[in-house]
Amino acid sequence: MNEISRRQFGATVAAGGVYTAVHQLLGAATASAQTPRQVGASELCEMSAVELTARLAKKQVSAREVMAAHLAQIERVNPRVNAIVTLVAEQALSGAAKADEAIARRGPIGVLHGLPVAHKDLVDTAGIRTTRGSPFYRDHVPTIDALIVTRMRAAGAITLGKTNTPEFGAGSQTFNTVFGATRNPYDVSRTCGGSSGGAATAVAARMLPIADGSDTGGSLRNPPAFCNVVGLRPSPGRVPNESTSWSPLSVSGPIPRSCPASPGARGSLVGQSARWPPPHAPAPLSGPQTATRGSGRPVLRSPGVPAARAPQPRGPARCAPNTCGTPLS
Repeated sequence: MNEISRRQFGATVAAGGVYTAVHQLLGAATASAQTPRQVGASELCEMSAVELTARLAKKQVSAREVMAAHLAQIERVNPRVNAIVTLVAEQALSGAAKADEAIARRGPIGVLHGLPVAHKDLVDTAGIRTTRGSPFYRDHVPTIDALIVTRMRAAGAITLGKTNTPEFGAGSQTFNTVFGATRNPYDVSRTCGGSSGGAATAVAARMLPIADGSDTGGSLRNPPAFCNVVGLRPSPGRVPNESTSWSPLSVSGPIPRSCPASPGARGSLVGQSARWPPPHAPAPLSGPQTATRGSGRPVLRSPGVPAARAPQPRGPARCAPNTCGTPLS
């Protein structure tokens, strides 16, 4: 055996120690990269609808975890704001389990798959109380779903309850004699607007990532503005509306928390339905002429009327920065 000096022995031991330390560090880094970080319940409630659906599709979080987190948030916050007036927690958890099974089967999933939603208490939900904010319908339980409910569920959304509305949706505040008033999540001494105030408050207070609402004179617009979330009124007929409103201009649409979530949510609702034919077909143009756009698609226009300018490409949807502070949590 070859003899080595004390200095050589020390250098060999030091080199071995350095190798071991580096190997352990690299191993820990690799294990950390392979093991996804666990996401807390409060963190799930802060995520947008877009981020939640992406994580659900990648199996980074389960629909049951998402639903449980939002039900816990409802239990914490809803008593102070009174936004969700009917809750079907067991049904929602059952729906979340089915959503996880669908993901496990690797079948096609919708743009709202696994997301908890609540529906405005004006629209019918089969087997779930729908009061329309009126004592006349205090115990009314429909037998069929409204079309907007059917379409949101077809896109994968999971119903967990109903959101507050003024009686028959008539008003720009949200209160009624059945459930009382809904409060603004940023300041409970202030109004949340109406008539989709329950929906806007629930989304702003992180009890839901998205909800539905309706609008005749501002109900998809002023509650989101009061509550610092996103509201967009579709053109009449764009989203089929089975509402019995007195106005043909009444529309339905989504209320998400961020701008990027709005197009996908709205896209799941649009399109004609045999259940709701358009109120009238557009009258034919007098003396139509045919023109073409860049795509080659024919466009009808009347004599003497210039062709409409082709739509210009727009960048991604962006929201203004939050200047409202922090909602209840």
